[in-house]
Amino acid sequence: MKRLLIAGLAALALTSSAWADGDAAAGATVFAQCSACHAVGAGAQNNVGPVLNGVVGRPAGTYPSYRYSSAMRKSGLTWDEATLTQYLKGPDKLVPGSKMIFPGIASDTDLANVIAFLKQQKAE
Repeated sequence: MKRLLIAGLAALALTSSAWADGDAAAGATVFAQCSACHAVGAGAQNNVGPVLNGVVGRPAGTYPSYRYSSAMRKSGLTWDEATLTQYLKGPDKLVPGSKMIFPGIASDTDLANVIAFLKQQKAE
């Protein structure tokens, strides 16, 4: 019985870890809804929203040549996975007064996938 419990816990840990990593290819599909305002990849330019190359690990409100809201510049956030997850669920809840008008991503799977996609977008 003890071995079965340990095996079950190990399987759960592996499953949770795999989910938390997300699927970058599926995240590219989720990112399509972001691409109306944001760009990624070689030669990306600021648009309605800033370029998201290198966003994971970057302090909020710091991408060059983008005019951020005062709320975003003063937020003190750094875009790690946990902060991105919270923000993308409801941007106005985490940073009231930011310029991002987006209802949020409800699906935890979609959130994990789009973050996995963003992690692949390295700063230029």
